[in-house]
Amino acid sequence: SRMRLPVAPPQCLYIQYGRGLQNTFFAYGYVKWYNGTKGRRREVKAVTWNVNGLKSCMDKGLMEFIRTSKADFYCFQEIRGRCQLDTPGYEQYWNLAERKGYSGTLTLAKEKALRVQMELPGNGLNHEGRLIALEYEDFWIINVYVPNSQSSLGRAAYREAWDAALYDFLTSLEKPIILCGDFNVAHEPIDLKNPRTNVGNPGFSDEERAKFTALLEAGFVDTFRSLHPTTEGAYTWWSYRFNSRAKNKGWRIDYCMTSEPVRPMLKSASILNLSLIHISEPTRHAQIS
Repeated sequence: SRMRLPVAPPQCLYIQYGRGLQNTFFAYGYVKWYNGTKGRRREVKAVTWNVNGLKSCMDKGLMEFIRTSKADFYCFQEIRGRCQLDTPGYEQYWNLAERKGYSGTLTLAKEKALRVQMELPGNGLNHEGRLIALEYEDFWIINVYVPNSQSSLGRAAYREAWDAALYDFLTSLEKPIILCGDFNVAHEPIDLKNPRTNVGNPGFSDEERAKFTALLEAGFVDTFRSLHPTTEGAYTWWSYRFNSRAKNKGWRIDYCMTSEPVRPMLKSASILNLSLIHISEPTRHAQIS
C-alpha cells in the first residue's frame, strides 16, 4: 500500500457502530492524534449512516440526532435526493444521482475540506452519487455507498468495475484514511446468519468478497472484526421478510475501516442494536435485501 501516516501517528481510535431508527445503520468513529508540525492535538468524531431516504429520516428525528451527537463528520448514504437541510456550523457536501429519488451520498463537515473528490476513475461509474472523499491536512475521510449487485447478479459487472475503481483511488492516497459506509457485502461466513444457502447470491458472491479481501490486503482494517474475530451474530442489516430482525437472521454489510497503521491505536469496536427514537414502522432500509 502507498498509504502513510502523518508526522506523528494517531494516538488512539475508537469506533462504535450499530443501527438507529430501528434498522438503519450508523457508526461513530473517534480518531485522535498529534500533529507534530504544529504541536496540536487532532480529534475527530465521525458518523456514518445509511438513512434510506434523507427526507424520511428527517421526519423521524435525524436533526435532533445531529444536534445531540455533535460529530465532526456525518456520512450519509442512500439519501435519494436533495432537500432543505439546516445544519449551522457544518459544510454540506452533496453527491446526487442523476436518476431522481435514487442512491446519493451526503457528508456534513465542521471544517471546510482542502480537496473534494466525488468521482472515481473510469467511464460510466459516477452518475449515481456513491462517493464523497474529503481531504484534510493530515487525513482523508471517505463516504461510500457501494452498488448492490441486485438479484441474479444483474449489476455484477457494474459492481465489479466500481469496486476496482475504488481500490485504485484508495491506494493512490498518501494520508491516513477513515473509510466508512454501506459496502453491500458480507465478507466471511461469520458475517451472515445463513452463509451456506447464500453462497453466490448478491452480497455474498465470490467476486464481491474477493474485492473486499483486496482492500484488506492493500492495508485497510475492518475495525470490528479486528477486535472481535470470532464474534457471531453481529449483523448490521436484516431482511424485512420472515421476521428476520427479531430472529437476528442478518448480514454484516456496513463497515468502518481505517488505514493499517492505525490498527495499534484501535481501542474499541462494537455493533449496537438500538433505536434513536421510537417509531411505529421499521425504516425502509431494513426492508431491502
